[in-house]
Amino acid sequence: MSSNGQIHVPILTNELLSLLALSAGDWAIDATVDGGGHAQALLAATAPTGRVLGIDRDAVLLDYARNRFASEIATGRIVLVHGTFANIGAIGREQGFTAVAAVVFDLGVSSYHFDLAGRGFSFRADEPLDMRFDPTSSDTPTAAQLLDRLTEREIASILFRYGEERYARRIARRIVTHRPIHTTSELFACVESALPGKVRWQAARSAARVFQALRIAVNNELAALETALPQAFQLLRLGGKLAVLSFHSLEDRIVKHFFRAQHQNGFGRIVTKKPVRPSQEEVSTNPRAASAKLRVCERLG
Repeated sequence: MSSNGQIHVPILTNELLSLLALSAGDWAIDATVDGGGHAQALLAATAPTGRVLGIDRDAVLLDYARNRFASEIATGRIVLVHGTFANIGAIGREQGFTAVAAVVFDLGVSSYHFDLAGRGFSFRADEPLDMRFDPTSSDTPTAAQLLDRLTEREIASILFRYGEERYARRIARRIVTHRPIHTTSELFACVESALPGKVRWQAARSAARVFQALRIAVNNELAALETALPQAFQLLRLGGKLAVLSFHSLEDRIVKHFFRAQHQNGFGRIVTKKPVRPSQEEVSTNPRAASAKLRVCERLG
């Protein structure tokens, strides 16, 4: 939790609101409500009569948001739904949010997941190797289960594709040799011992890439994003805007290609010719903002 009591610090909020240019009475969707930072900004920008639909797949974060927005829930200004944004089209239609002024995705992993969740998103503490955003989902295997089931080649492919890890094959081989792996410290030890001696001092960097890759694989993050973007675009009214905050090149590439396709087929206008990046001041106060990129596309047809 941040020093100001927030479970997650929203990024590029002022820039986001400037690009969305919302008005009183507008309806908007926060596809990743998290701690509610961007949802709060959307509520303020659309006050006093605008409405916000907030979606999150993590029930703990959603409970936090329900407490934060108790009064707005009571007045109907915000509706919170437990679900994945891969189903944003169905969720939007069920809640009557079908011609909205804005849809916002913040693809960053919550500070809560890194610092407080206890699900193995980080190797800074020894925790169970879970990594699920929604631990109530019986259909989603944990990271430990995934590593136990996959072949060495499949593990190496995940580490290279989603983590761009140079030593993916060596690390995959070590994982298969030492599995089952139940905790973050066990996985970190595998990563560290698999690296050549001359680069072992950089084990934390490789481990960060490995943990990122496994998290993406466990939660099917890239496929969910590819599924969600066209659904979200269809929920916009004409002139409505789709805004996406991404934090690594794989996400950003998907967003960029989708926006470009909408522009080329005449259905969209790319508002941000280049992605908007956080200021040095914001990065200095919130280092996790450093890799953020904000892209916005307006629906034309």
